[in-house]
Amino acid sequence: MFRPGPRLCASLLALSVATACTVPRQAANIEAAAAGDAYQAQYRAFVAQEAEPPLLQSPAINAGKCRPPAGDAGGTGGGKLGRPMPYALTGELLTRGDLVDLRLPEDETFPGDYVISRDGTLKLPYLAPIPAQGRSPAQVMADIRRALVAGGYYDTEPTLSLLIRDFAPARVAVSGAVFEPRLVEIGGIRGDEVDAGRQAALGDSTEGRNLSVALRNAGGIRPDADLSAVRLTRAGTNYTIDLRGALAGRHFEDIMLLTGDELYVPSRLCFQDDLMKPSPISPPGISLYLSNLTQPATGNAPSAIGQTVREVPYGTRYMQAVIDANCVGGARISSADRSAALFSRNPMTGVSVVIERKVEVMRTRADRDDYDPYLLPGDSLACYDSGVTNLSEVMRIIGLASVVALLD
Repeated sequence: MFRPGPRLCASLLALSVATACTVPRQAANIEAAAAGDAYQAQYRAFVAQEAEPPLLQSPAINAGKCRPPAGDAGGTGGGKLGRPMPYALTGELLTRGDLVDLRLPEDETFPGDYVISRDGTLKLPYLAPIPAQGRSPAQVMADIRRALVAGGYYDTEPTLSLLIRDFAPARVAVSGAVFEPRLVEIGGIRGDEVDAGRQAALGDSTEGRNLSVALRNAGGIRPDADLSAVRLTRAGTNYTIDLRGALAGRHFEDIMLLTGDELYVPSRLCFQDDLMKPSPISPPGISLYLSNLTQPATGNAPSAIGQTVREVPYGTRYMQAVIDANCVGGARISSADRSAALFSRNPMTGVSVVIERKVEVMRTRADRDDYDPYLLPGDSLACYDSGVTNLSEVMRIIGLASVVALLD
C-alpha cells in the first residue's frame, strides 16, 4: 500500500500554500467595463482615492451618455410634464370580449347582455353591427339610439342604458426598453379569483387593463428607458405619452389599454440612476442567482439564504446583496480579504459582464457608491473566501488525506 513520504507531503504542502495564495486573474469583458464604458459606470475599476473625498462621478458619467428626452421636443400627447393627454385615450373604453348590459324600458326585443365581437362591433338583433372597439359606452349608446330610429323601431331616439358588466382581458404588444418585450395579456379574471357579486353588478370597472400593468407584465422599464415619449399605437394612430410622473411620485394618466394596442418604450441609450427605484412601471423585484459559500457556511439552508434573500427589491445594490447573502463579516483575520463577483448583462446589447470587488475595499472607501452597481433582473452573485480560509481548507484536505494514508 502506497504511503506518502515526508518529502512528498512537504511538496504537497508547498503546492497547496502557493495555490491558496494565488490571486485569480481579472475577468475579461468585451465591453470596457473597467474604464467605465459599460452599461453602468459603477462597473468601472477603482481609481486612486484623493485626500478629500471627491463628489460621486458615476451618475454624471452615466448621464453624459444620454440623448435628450424625445418628449421635450413635442408630441401628440403627454402627461403632467408634456402636452395634455388626448381625449381619445381617456376614460373607460370598450374592447372585444367586454360584456355589456343593454336596457330599454318596455322593450322585449333588444335588452340583454351582449359581448363585444371579435371584430370590435356590438351586434344587436335586426341592426347593422355598431362599432365599439376603442369607444366609450356613451358613444356606442348614441349610435344605438340612431340605429333604432333609422331601422323604424322607434319614431324618436329612445331612452336606453348601456353599462359595462365585465371587462375582458386585453392583449397588448410591448417592446423597446423593457426587460421582457413580448405580447402580454392584462386584466380579466385570474385563476379562481371570481367575485360573483361584482360580476352580477352593473357598471364594472378595472385597473387591470392599465398601461402600467402592461409595462410591469413585460418585465418593467429598463434603466435606459425614455419615459418622456412612450408611444402607444392604436388603430393605426400613434400617441406620445409622458410617464416621467410615475417615477417622480406625481399623478400620471394610467390609461386603459385595448386588445390590439402596441406600446413602444424608446431608449435614451444610457443608464439613468434615477430610474432605479420601485414604481408602478418598474420591475416588481429582482430574483438573484447566488452561489454557496464554502466558509463559513456550507449551503443556503444553514446560511438562511431563502426566498427573501434571493428576491430583493428593485433598486438594490451590489453590496446590499453581498451582505444579504452572508458574504460579509466573521473573523477579521480569516474573512477580511473576502471578495464577491457580480455577473450581469447589458440589456441593450445582450453582452455579459463580470466584475469583482474586495469587500473590505468597498467598506472602507468614502466614495464606495461610485463602485456599487445596481442589480438588474437575472444578475448572479458569487462569493469568494479569503486566502486564509482557502489555505485552512487546503490544510484540512491534506490532513484528511494523511489520516486515510495512515489507516491503510
